Formats: sequence, C-alpha cells, structure tokens
Amino acid sequence: MAQVTVSIDGKQYRMACDEGQEEHLIDLAQRFDRYVSHLKDSFGEIGDQRLTVMAGIMVMDELSELQKRVKGMESEVATLRKTRDDALMKADKNDAALTGALSGLAHRMEALAQKLATEKAN
Repeated sequence: MAQVTVSIDGKQYRMACDEGQEEHLIDLAQRFDRYVSHLKDSFGEIGDQRLTVMAGIMVMDELSELQKRVKGMESEVATLRKTRDDALMKADKNDAALTGALSGLAHRMEALAQKLATEKAN
C-alpha cells in the first residue's frame, strides 16, 4: 500500500492509498483544502473541526447537485434511446413495405413483359 503526505489548512497528514492512486489522492486533498481555505477566508478562524465539517458539507452539497444532474441526463439518454429505437422500428417497417411493393411491381413487370413477348410472337 502506498503512502502520501497531504496538506490541508497548513497541516500535514500522512495517508495510505492503493498503489498508483497517489496523485489522485493528492489532487483530492488539494481540492478539499481549497474548500477549507475558502471558508477560512469567509469566516475567519472558527475552529479546525467546524471548518472541516463545513467544507465536508459543501462537498456533499456539490456531490448532491451533480448526482441530480446525472439522474436528469440518464433520464434524457433513456428517452433518446427509446426515440431512436422507435424510429429504427418504424424505418424497418417502412423498408419491409417498400421491399414488398417493389417485389410486387417487379413481378407485375415480368408478367407484362412475358405477355408482350407472347403477343409479339403471335
């Protein structure tokens, strides 16, 4: 298991992570530190624990909004897939009808050509 040291609100924290995830963990810590710094700039020194809780709530609020957006997009994708599937079924039916009509027309033309050839021979 890999270990990295991250800095949040000027304090160093040693953390373990899976091999190859070091940069990702450092990035997450830096992003969380920006939340803490923003709150500290807005409210001043209100205590480490309170700052951390408030930053955590901000992150969860952002996550909640993103989850709502993802649900909306998933719903939209499902609607688009259904519309596409309906259009493909309709196109298949139209193709089948057109193929049937062309086949019937071809048979009629062959019969007519045969009839004309027979009349011409007589």
